[in-house]
Amino acid sequence: MSALVLRTFLAFFAARLGVEALLLRLNLREVRAKGGEVPGPLRGTIPEEVAVRSRDYAIQRGRFGLVALLWDGGVTLALLLSGALPLLDRVLAAAGLTEPSRFAAFLVSLAAAGGVAALPLSLYGTFVLEARFGFNRTTLRTWLADQAKAVALGLALGVPLLYAAYFFMSATGDRWWIWLTGFLAAVQALLLWLYPALIAPLFNRFTPLPDGEIRTRLEALCRATGFRTRGLFAMDASRRSSHSNAYFVGVLRPRIVLFDTLLSSLSLDEAVAVLAHEIGHFRLHHVLKRLATGFASTALALWVLSRLVGWQPFFQAFGFPSASWQAAVALFALAGGSFTFFLAPLSAWISRRHEYAADRYAVAHASAAGLASALVKLNRENLANLHPHPWYAAWHLSHPTLLDRLRAIGDARPS
Repeated sequence: MSALVLRTFLAFFAARLGVEALLLRLNLREVRAKGGEVPGPLRGTIPEEVAVRSRDYAIQRGRFGLVALLWDGGVTLALLLSGALPLLDRVLAAAGLTEPSRFAAFLVSLAAAGGVAALPLSLYGTFVLEARFGFNRTTLRTWLADQAKAVALGLALGVPLLYAAYFFMSATGDRWWIWLTGFLAAVQALLLWLYPALIAPLFNRFTPLPDGEIRTRLEALCRATGFRTRGLFAMDASRRSSHSNAYFVGVLRPRIVLFDTLLSSLSLDEAVAVLAHEIGHFRLHHVLKRLATGFASTALALWVLSRLVGWQPFFQAFGFPSASWQAAVALFALAGGSFTFFLAPLSAWISRRHEYAADRYAVAHASAAGLASALVKLNRENLANLHPHPWYAAWHLSHPTLLDRLRAIGDARPS
């Protein structure tokens, strides 16, 4: 039976790798075929030289994506099939650790191995690929400081959570997955509350939006839409990248965060339209829906794990002589994605529907022309792909393509 489990995993793993590689190759072929062509509706708003750079950026990112796919796949197979995980478990057992400490140490070690394996890709992506196209503004010192802060934060939050998870798994009976789901939901709610004030400032500087016309317009928009906020803030995103964005964080009274790169590039009407789009996500309950979906997914995943933890062939297939909580979590985390990858298009489709709905909200409460010009400008400055392959877009893109969004904004424009 363990041999069948292993063969089944390898079949699904190969299918996932094959599908992802095929989609990347199709996207690359589409980009190359269209060259530096500017789509008809965008002529006059996106210069040809920008379209050429967009093509080159998409090609480089596609090639990098293929390398990353193969690299991550190789690391996953090495961890699962080399015997390293059973060896680590035996070493920790020989060290005389208590069961909770062995559980935590095993999973922290696994996370550390994954983090080290990801470093070459992160370095190349930041200091070669992004720098080649003028996006990277971070220094090696800042990058190293970010890595150190992320590790420290991960340990400070992760280790206590692992001990708590072990408690629920081992001390609450067969329905431990229900208790653990509830606990993790409570922790996520707490982190959403703490993130703006305690966690995000570890990495970026947030300053209240200064008095002026833009603040006046944005506050008026918040009042008109009934959007209760804890404040409008500018983030020093330009310290690390020239990419632009905006977001809000929080559930009940969120903070609105605008990248300084966005504030410096958009007109007043465009900035108001972008904020109206973000408010649309909140007023249409997209955040709550995503949180609910996330909690349901967590509950389902933990329920599946509760069924697997007592099934010996699952462990024996990957070299573990017997079941353990740490082995169950590690194997599920490493192998589970190969059995759920086909759900990616559904998640992307839902996200695109939310984006369309938020665009319609922005058209109704701000300016259709401002939103359209902001999207064109952001696409131009971020060198977003003008010609994604339809299959790749359907599978991966969380936002509709620029042309699709512009058409939908035109249809939603008030008469």
